Amino acid sequence: MSSRRAFIRKSAGVAGAFALSPLAVRAFAEDISDALHTLNRLPFEQSITDEDLWSRIAQAYTASPTILNLNNGGVSPQPKVVQDAVDRYYHLSNEAPTYYMWQILDKGREPLRRKLADLAGTSAEEICINRNTTEALGIVTYGLTLNRGDEIVMTRQDYPNMVHAWKQKEMREGIKIKWINLNLPVENDDVVLREFINATTSKTKIWHITHMINWTGQILPVKKLCEEARKRNIISIVDGAHTFAHMDFKISDFNPDYYGTSLHKWLSAPFGTGMLYVKRENIAGLYPIFPNDKPTDNNIRKFESLGTRSFAPEQAIGQAIDFHLAIGAKRKEERLRYLKNYWCEKVMKHPRVKLHVSLKPEYSCALGTFSIDGMDPNDVVSRLFNDFQIHTTAIKWENLSCVRVTPHVYTSTRDLDRFVDAVMKIAAS
Repeated sequence: MSSRRAFIRKSAGVAGAFALSPLAVRAFAEDISDALHTLNRLPFEQSITDEDLWSRIAQAYTASPTILNLNNGGVSPQPKVVQDAVDRYYHLSNEAPTYYMWQILDKGREPLRRKLADLAGTSAEEICINRNTTEALGIVTYGLTLNRGDEIVMTRQDYPNMVHAWKQKEMREGIKIKWINLNLPVENDDVVLREFINATTSKTKIWHITHMINWTGQILPVKKLCEEARKRNIISIVDGAHTFAHMDFKISDFNPDYYGTSLHKWLSAPFGTGMLYVKRENIAGLYPIFPNDKPTDNNIRKFESLGTRSFAPEQAIGQAIDFHLAIGAKRKEERLRYLKNYWCEKVMKHPRVKLHVSLKPEYSCALGTFSIDGMDPNDVVSRLFNDFQIHTTAIKWENLSCVRVTPHVYTSTRDLDRFVDAVMKIAAS
């Protein structure tokens, strides 16, 4: 398969562009389909580590042949089938925009809503389709009615846009943020739970909970936190940007009041697609950012009144869901965790390399972080890219200083061997 791929790329280079004949495109599609079918027939454990099958599945992506992308946690690339769907819907829209956008593609939101709800394990009447986690949780932050002096508990390791949103609400409305500063990695649920409880007072109205800390990949005990919040009559808001379609779970497993995520991360949906879950009994009391004529209605669709939007990326979410399900949610999670552990266990053998993520399955999955003693993370990232053409990201936030590495399902262990070799050379220099 690798020689075939190299031959096609070489041929395309001679021609001056990567343009495959319809026959070649069909052959690729059939091989990917066969690989997915074979993957699902294998014993589960074997399917996680079969590099030949995963290399064939990788053909579904248009990954750079020169840059090794290990920053999939920021934004994931889309499989070719998703890219093609966006193009198809976009070109259709341009044939007669007001007809095809509003009378054809807009009608596809309801079946898409049901499809997302099935994946999330919720009712379709609790799912809103939007552009990203920031927008999804912004609706909650600005839509909730709080009183001056009400308190919210959140961590200093939460995502900056969420932090900024609550700080602005604190500035304008007089609420108060009670901060938790976690020492990561944490391998004890009770430690995290105790931090939230200790920061809680009689004025606490909200716990803002990040399912997976984006900086390091730390998984927080979201189910226990949501259960404890309910006991105390506290609203639970979950930032699921990095866990939806990354880990095998249903939102109903931990029953939050609100949950927001980005679909352009681990679902590999089109850029600028996201989702908001609102528990049904909370919909009427949550005001939309962009109001319709019934802002206190109990219809989840009131949060989708954005005016003119691009329907092409939204409708192509369906193809991303199909591709995700073809791999299998649990298989995908375990493959991603396997890849993270693969490189972590190798680089940690160097005395100058320190991991900043747990290797226990309940506390991490695809995201991993490391540092090299005596080196600034920005310098490590620069060396990795300039010397080895490996793309990662530097993390410098609050008490965190490290390099984040995020492979995806198209990443091979051979790719990670290349990365490990680069880290070892940098650490030895």
